[in-house]
Amino acid sequence: MRKEPFAMFSRNRCLIALAWLALATSAAVAHDFGRTATAEEIRLWDIDVRPDGAGLPQGSGTVARGRQLFNMTCFACHGENGVGGIRDRLVGGIGSLASENPVRTVGSYWPYATTLFDYIRRAMPYFAPGSLSDDDTYALSAYILALNGIVAADAQLDRTSLLKLKMPNRDGFFTDPEFAALKWPQ
Repeated sequence: MRKEPFAMFSRNRCLIALAWLALATSAAVAHDFGRTATAEEIRLWDIDVRPDGAGLPQGSGTVARGRQLFNMTCFACHGENGVGGIRDRLVGGIGSLASENPVRTVGSYWPYATTLFDYIRRAMPYFAPGSLSDDDTYALSAYILALNGIVAADAQLDRTSLLKLKMPNRDGFFTDPEFAALKWPQ
């Protein structure tokens, strides 16, 4: 049976109209869903750490403990010593960014050690993001920084020592003039 073009056009128009009606209806009653988050719920999600260290928690971790954790939770994705895994390379490349073959790693590219802590804390390990304790996050940060030669092999990191670190590419970033006048919330 052959369908007339007008019949198809009408059916498609009806489906589109129904879709818009469903969207409009759901938006109109969306205010009836959910509730205001409690202060405790907000505190649990408010875990970002800024480059200036705002938001860094108490705690500490050693390179040795970080090595153990890395082998248990990171090795499968990032490979032995942070190189050669199926995910981003974490180690090496220092001094290569201006070369023909730049290698972007934590050591060569990241401008702040605090953002390493923040990323690990919120997004790692891949299979259970946010599951690491603050001490374990400091330890993993210490291990990755030690692999990159940024801290000593026997280092212990905490809020104070992490803030004192100057990453090799700290001065490799600049503010675009269009954004220089923006005032960021404190």
